[in-house]
Amino acid sequence: MIRMTRYLVVDDEPIAHRIIERYCNDLPHLELAGHCYDALEAMQFLSTEPVELMFLDLNMPKLKGFDFLKTLAHPPKVIVTTAYKEFAIEGYELDVVDYLLKPFSFERFVKAVNKAVKSEVAPTPATPAVRVQRVESTEPSKSRLFLKGDKKHHQVAYDDILIVEAYGNYSKVHLADEVIVTHEKLSTFEQILPDEQFIRVHKSYVVAVPHIREIEGNRIKLEGHEIPIGQVYKMNVNRLFE
Repeated sequence: MIRMTRYLVVDDEPIAHRIIERYCNDLPHLELAGHCYDALEAMQFLSTEPVELMFLDLNMPKLKGFDFLKTLAHPPKVIVTTAYKEFAIEGYELDVVDYLLKPFSFERFVKAVNKAVKSEVAPTPATPAVRVQRVESTEPSKSRLFLKGDKKHHQVAYDDILIVEAYGNYSKVHLADEVIVTHEKLSTFEQILPDEQFIRVHKSYVVAVPHIREIEGNRIKLEGHEIPIGQVYKMNVNRLFE
C-alpha cells in the first residue's frame, strides 16, 4: 500500500497554489494538508497540523522563505518553488529536498516529489513493488486487473483499455470514458498485459491492438487518440501486418 504524504503549500501567489495543487491531484499518494500565504501563517499551521512535505516560496512578505525555514526545529521535507535561482546553494545548505525554478513542468515537479517521498513509497522486501494485480478468467475477453489510483482500487477489463501512457514515474491508463493515474511505470504494464492484445509502439505508449482504427505513416489512430510510432518500435507495429 502506498503511504499517503500530507503536503502544505506556502506561497504568497494564489496562482502558484493552484498550479501545485493541480499537479498534486495527479499524484495519488499526496494529500493536501493546507494552504498558507505567508511564513507566519505557515508557522502557526505547522504548530497544530502534521505535515510531511512543504512546497515553499522564498520571496514572501513579512518573513522570507529561508528565514522562516531556519526558525523550524523539526521542519518537514521541503521543496523550494521560486523564480530566483541565486538562492539554490543556501537552500541545499538547509537540506531542502529540491529546488524548482518557476515556471516548472509537471515532469520536473514529479521528479522533485519522488525524491521527497522516496522513503515513504519505496517497497520493502515484504511489500511487492508491483501493485497491479492481474486477475485471470477462463474467457480472455473477461480478463481484468486492479489498478490503484486516486486512493481507490479500480477493476479494469483488458478490453476496456485503449492506451497506457508514461507519465513521469507514473502511468495514465486511458479508458473510453476516464483516465486512471497509477503509481506504476510503463514497463510494468508492458510485462503484465497480454502480448496478443497490447503492443509497445513508442517509449511513452502501449496501445490496445483491438482498438486500433488506422495506421498511417508513423501514426496510430484509436478512438479519440493519435499516437506516434517510435523508430525503435516500428518492428512491433510491422508484425501486425504479417
